Amino acid sequence: MSNNTSFSSVKKQFANNPQLKRITIIVGAVVLLIGGYILYHQFVVVPGEEKAADSYYEGLNYASKDSTDAAIESLRAQVKKYDGYKGGEIAQYTLGRQYMNKGEFKKALTELEGVDLNDTYNSVLVVGLQGDCQSELKQYKEALDLYEEAAGMDDNEFTTPMFLFKAAMVAEELKDWEKAKENYEKIRDGYKMYYDQRQIEKYLARVSNRK
Repeated sequence: MSNNTSFSSVKKQFANNPQLKRITIIVGAVVLLIGGYILYHQFVVVPGEEKAADSYYEGLNYASKDSTDAAIESLRAQVKKYDGYKGGEIAQYTLGRQYMNKGEFKKALTELEGVDLNDTYNSVLVVGLQGDCQSELKQYKEALDLYEEAAGMDDNEFTTPMFLFKAAMVAEELKDWEKAKENYEKIRDGYKMYYDQRQIEKYLARVSNRK
């Protein structure tokens, strides 16, 4: 009897309190969404990621043996099948590199623009490689923007001066001597090891004398 009374009391509260009813519905919906996400992640995402992680090894094996065409054929299938998974993104990144090896820079650029990796180092390289493709296609303004973007993504002693140097070189192609000088100076002032390796002063002297 007390149970029926309690249930009736709860029903009455809902009937007389629309705000309580709305809050309960919202909370229930959130719980349902969270539960659905957990189930989706457990039974769809995790198995998919595991399959995707194994999917690109064949393509990488072909690539390591310089079997570019075989690598492309294998990787294209995996990109299509596992797009959105980490393994699919790595496959697409590798596919872009293989197109670059063949000199097919438009195709390479299309693939690289579609890559979405959370890994900082590889994310920087993806943008820098897009710059390489644009440079090979003689789209120097686009290449300059991409190289500078890559240089600014993660400040370190390797990728930052490397892409600053490439940015300076394409700035020279554009006859933008000030921009070239600016990027060479950034290397000189901030990246001593790279500065010594590349003898940046001779490049600085070259652009400083241009108008």
